Amino acid sequence: MTFQVTVQPSGHGFPCGADETVLSAAIRAGVGLPYGCKNGACGSCKGKVVSGFVEHKSYQQRALSHDEKDGGFALFCCATPQSDLAIEVHEITGSADYPVRKMPSRVTSIERAAPDVAIVTLQLPANEVLAYRAGQYIEFMLKDGKRRAYSLANAPSLEGPVTLHIRYMAGGLFTEHVFNTMKERDILRFDGPHGSFFLREESAKPIVLLASGTGFAPIKALVEHLIHLKSARPVTLYWGGRRPGDLYMSGLCEQWTATLPNFRYVPVVSHAMPDDHWQGRTGYVHKAVLHDLPDMSGYQVYACGVPVMVEAAQRDFVADAGLPADEFYADAFTSEADLNS
Repeated sequence: MTFQVTVQPSGHGFPCGADETVLSAAIRAGVGLPYGCKNGACGSCKGKVVSGFVEHKSYQQRALSHDEKDGGFALFCCATPQSDLAIEVHEITGSADYPVRKMPSRVTSIERAAPDVAIVTLQLPANEVLAYRAGQYIEFMLKDGKRRAYSLANAPSLEGPVTLHIRYMAGGLFTEHVFNTMKERDILRFDGPHGSFFLREESAKPIVLLASGTGFAPIKALVEHLIHLKSARPVTLYWGGRRPGDLYMSGLCEQWTATLPNFRYVPVVSHAMPDDHWQGRTGYVHKAVLHDLPDMSGYQVYACGVPVMVEAAQRDFVADAGLPADEFYADAFTSEADLNS
């Protein structure tokens, strides 16, 4: 059975099967619903069901509270229609210009940026171009039907291979392969681009970029895109890690500080040890932002990293520093534990 979904306020509509999620049907139809993880963990796809009924597949309560669900909100990455629907959500324009494609790629290099971080470079097929926005991600299609998502770490303006930053997770289905058995010239299949984490170019507001760990990957792509645009917007990057070594491309950030007139870099370490000889900022990275910017009412924030950091930043920036809720853009990285919970 197929139902009709109408998006408000745009009036765009698309068909959706009773056994597929609203988000999957929207992507297939080229309708730009916002989303991040696609597995009910991040909450980026949250919107209101104005009329009709949905059922939810499994999701994490942190992404959709009981009160929100009772109030008519849904996670469209997990919601399947039980009738025709009218939904209210902030639609992303221009999504049809970046269609999701399936594509093979060849591993051209695997470099260790840190003991637990690999930078993987992929060569796309000859004469093929992956159209994407800086900040988006791709999903590898594994042999058992499972998928693993990784952000593209370079801006689309930089022609050539694409790069990914992959953190090792003990027992991880894909990361064990990357760190232990994957070789140069191996073939990996993926589809993409995915996600609504990208620069809102129409704004002139100053930007706060907030990253934890390998959440730096899409942030790096955003900075490269800003450089490509010759943007004059002030940009401050806060990058947090437990130890200084977690800031595995800090030298590049310092180079940006030296060469870009409107760029500032603030590294933050939460659990420095005496032998680190760390002289910089300490504590939680989003707290450093609040210390420096008690009034964020005129800013845009782009945050990427572990969900606990992203959630805390969104809550505190809006509640304590006056950041407009619709000026917080995020990509919360989900782990294999999240995917299997």
